[in-house]
Parts: sequence; C-alpha cells; structure tokens
Amino acid sequence: MSKKGNFGHSAKPNQNMRIIIILFVGMIVGFFIGVSFPSFSLTKLNITSYLIRDFAINGNNTTDRSTQKSIENNSTRNQNVKDISKIWVPSNPKGAERLPAGILASESDFYTRRLWGLPNEDLASIPKYLVTFTVGYNQRNNIDAAVKKFSDNFTILLFHYDGQTTEWDEFEWSKRAIHVSARKQTKWWYAKRFLHPDIVAAYDYIFIWDEDLGVEHFDAEEYIKLVKKHGLEISQPGLQPNRGTTWQMTKRRDGSEVHKETTERPGWCSDPHLPPCAAFVEIMAPVFSRDAWRCVWYMIQNDLVHGWGLDLALQRCVEPAHEKIGVVDSQWVVHQSVPSLGNQGQPEDGKAPWRGVRLRCQREWNMFKSRMANAEKDYYKSMGIDPSNFTAH
Repeated sequence: MSKKGNFGHSAKPNQNMRIIIILFVGMIVGFFIGVSFPSFSLTKLNITSYLIRDFAINGNNTTDRSTQKSIENNSTRNQNVKDISKIWVPSNPKGAERLPAGILASESDFYTRRLWGLPNEDLASIPKYLVTFTVGYNQRNNIDAAVKKFSDNFTILLFHYDGQTTEWDEFEWSKRAIHVSARKQTKWWYAKRFLHPDIVAAYDYIFIWDEDLGVEHFDAEEYIKLVKKHGLEISQPGLQPNRGTTWQMTKRRDGSEVHKETTERPGWCSDPHLPPCAAFVEIMAPVFSRDAWRCVWYMIQNDLVHGWGLDLALQRCVEPAHEKIGVVDSQWVVHQSVPSLGNQGQPEDGKAPWRGVRLRCQREWNMFKSRMANAEKDYYKSMGIDPSNFTAH
C-alpha cells in the first residue's frame, strides 16, 4: 500500500511537467509557423470595414445608426475628393481643359534660349519688335544693309524661298536670326503658317517686308517713334516716287512726318476716307501693331498666297481706319522692283515665268473679293438683315 501511495504522488508532478513542455514546444512551433507565412494587409482585405460593419449589426441600435452614418459620410467625402481631382476647366483653350489654368502658356515668341544655366537668365535683353524678310540668297547684300537698320530691339526672322539658309552665316547677325525655309513660297504663305498672333504676341509691332527695299533713308527706331506719336496701327514707310509707284497714297511727301489721306485719280475713291484715298498701305512693306495683326492674320486666306487685294481690305481691322492707317514720310524706302521670286514661277503659253505669276495674282484678287462679298452677305442674312441695303467697302 505504501508503494502505491508513493507512485501516485510522483506521477502528478511528471504530468504537470509534460503539459508545460508540450505548451512550450507548441509556442515555439507556432512562432516559426507564423514567421514563415507572408504578412497580409488588413486594409487590403477590408477586414477593418467588415469588423466595423459586423459590430454595427450586432451591437445596439443606437451605436448601429451612429457608426453607419459615420461610414457613409466618410465614403461621400472620399468620393468628392476623387471627383475634384479630375480637373476640367471649360474656359481653357480647346484641348487644354484638363490642365489647371495656372500652367497654361498660350502665347510664345521667337526668343532663342540657352541649353544651360537658369531659364530666367537666358535673355540679356528682350526685343520688343519683330521684322521679317522673305529672301533669296541672291539678295543677301540688300538684306544685310536692311537688317543693319534695325537695332537689338528687333528679332530678325528670315523666310527662305530658295532653300539656302546656312550660307547666310557669312553675316554675323545671321547667327542670331531665326531662319525658316520652304522652297518657292511667298511671304503671305509664311506669315499665315509661322506668324500666328499667339506666336508673335510678345512683339508690339511686326514688320513683314519684301527683300527688294532700299533703306538708305530709313531708321527703324525713329520709325517706331513716329508710328506711336501718330497713333498708327497699320503703316508703311513712304516710297520714293518712281515709275514703278502705282498708288498716290504711298508716295513720300517732302516736309511731312506722316500722312493719312490723298487725292487719287477721278473715280477711284467712292469715299475720301476709304481705300485707296485713305486707310490704305501696300503689301510690300507693311507694319502692324500687335492688335491689328491679330485681325489681319485671320483674314489671310490659306490658298491666296500673293496677297493681292489684302491691302484694300486692311481697313477692316482698325477703327477708325482713316486715322489709324498711314504712311510715314520722314522714314522712307525705295522699291527696287526685283522680280526674284516671280522668276521662279511656271511659264504660261510659252511666256516668261513672271507673266504666269502675275496672272495668278489677278486671279487671287478676284477670288478674294468674291469671298469677302459672300462672307458679308452670309453674315447679314444670319442677322436677319437684307444684304442689298449695304455696299461692300
């Protein structure tokens, strides 16, 4: 009996020890198993939201309503933030509605930039005016003389109709100029494609000149002063009278700074305030203010590249035209009438190339007049007005 009692007392401690060892081993095994499994995100599994929802359902009714309302409010707030982040600005230019207005760069210029350093240090000076010449390499000496009449306040832009561009690097100023090349194209073709108002918006005045102008008696800075003084939005330098001059309006007058009207041949002017007696300059050497050019650019037709008839319609772009269009007499030029681009035309009926160009010009003039007249009629009809009550300007 004594042995039996001793065995009972010794078995109990052994059993307790066994339980402790099993628990300890289990904890160690559980630890290593837990470490070996990849961690899961409660957020990704939406465990938190499920727990909250289950708690709301199983809890008391007051807690349920309060919690559910909080969840719905948070969801609505998150949805609103998501919608606001989708930018859409209807007042932006077409195609840019998805951009915040503060990042838009709707205008540009021809200022050349460095490839290094800080952008705000690129420009030592900022030109205020733009002068363009449509040129062939054969007229390089004439253009060299003309460019030297324009100060550093002018950006120089050359349109090359003969494809020769790098050859102009013999002139130091050419390395700072902008060169655009397209073979056998006119200056109005270039102007329509490369002088969009938003591209030249940085310039107060835009000179769009031919290559055959003698500039011995011309100074660009003085010209700008007179244009501002007399309030001219569209202008040109006076032309030295010669056998090639067609219009009385554009002839230079001695002893005058500027003139804005003239007397033409009998029957040529239906109104003394209308072209060609006033509100008129020719297309060989026009100068436009920024605002006037914005209107003129839209009037230039894509396929009517010679510009005939455009000079008679310029008066539509300023008001009153007979006061804001004029000729600067004291800064004058000579039209040398060099038919360089014209000689690259296509002969018609075996005649000289320039005759084919002239015929194209005449056809364009008739087309332009017809288009303008039809556009006016369509406008008046759309306004419910009888077009026959108005005469074309």
